[in-house]
Amino acid sequence: MDYKSSGVNIAAGEEAVQRIKGHVKKTFNKNVLAEIGSFGGLYQLDLEKWKKPVMVSSTDGVGTKLIVAKMAGVYDTIGQDLANHCVNDILVQGAVPQFFMDYIGCDKLDPVKVEKVISGMTKACIENEMSLIGGEMAEMPGIYSEDDIDLVGTIVGLVEKDRLITGEKIVEGDVVLGLIGNGLHTNGYSLARKIFFEKMGKRVDDYLSELGMTVGEALLKIHPSYYSILRNHLDPNVIHGMAHITGGGIPGNLKRVLPKELEAQINVKSWEIPEVFQLMQKESGIKIEEAFRAFNMGIGFIIVVEKSNSKALMDEINAIKIGEIAKKTQSEGVLLIF
Repeated sequence: MDYKSSGVNIAAGEEAVQRIKGHVKKTFNKNVLAEIGSFGGLYQLDLEKWKKPVMVSSTDGVGTKLIVAKMAGVYDTIGQDLANHCVNDILVQGAVPQFFMDYIGCDKLDPVKVEKVISGMTKACIENEMSLIGGEMAEMPGIYSEDDIDLVGTIVGLVEKDRLITGEKIVEGDVVLGLIGNGLHTNGYSLARKIFFEKMGKRVDDYLSELGMTVGEALLKIHPSYYSILRNHLDPNVIHGMAHITGGGIPGNLKRVLPKELEAQINVKSWEIPEVFQLMQKESGIKIEEAFRAFNMGIGFIIVVEKSNSKALMDEINAIKIGEIAKKTQSEGVLLIF
């Protein structure tokens, strides 16, 4: 017996590392002090640029969107999804991304598949001006089923202590702005898969005339990063709070940054709900309230702004006004007005 016969191919792991090195190297900057393959990633903090930096970190995955990627045989976009999702999570607190690390788990390591995942991930890292400094490729037969792939990312960003955006400055009368998304992003896929593949009986390559694309194309649209849009506007005196609209939708995420005595009153008619969500509602019969808890419904990111600055910011970042902050009524923090 040997290790390979038990399901772990060390040679495939080494090949995968060689395949990804060129992609990863493109994300390096002067702060990265170690090559890929070290036991730990080394990243030097630029103390000439940062005076009182606070580290902001987050770990997340892309959920069961991985199953759709597997069905479609498309693996580069999920790497972009993961990096962009993590960037948005720390952007909420005003953080500038610094470095990223990944975990790829599978039953059998496929170097070509790994390279595709990492190529997408490095593309997103470059676009978000952060370095991919390390990660883990775990081949674990018995834990993962055949052809399974798991994907997790960890991000570390920095923000000056006096520039932190926490939501504590949100007051009654503040304006709620929304940035439009481009689809499901990385949440709600368990329900979406049930609707498209079970209820509707579709396959990933089936064309949907309502959407002008295949099921796979609609479900695998890349989760956008909002960093480039907001990077020059992260002033806590203007932006009082932000929320990344992921699992739980607008109600579940916006309330996380609101003071306990306040609520966000969201006018759902202030934007057009994208066709993909309308189609899922129509075909499944789910109530609109449930849809708003499961999906982002077209709003990928929310900014709570001081009222006098709202119009200028709205024009600069191409956002739409979707609501206002008021004293709490009977809601749990977010009141959806249909």
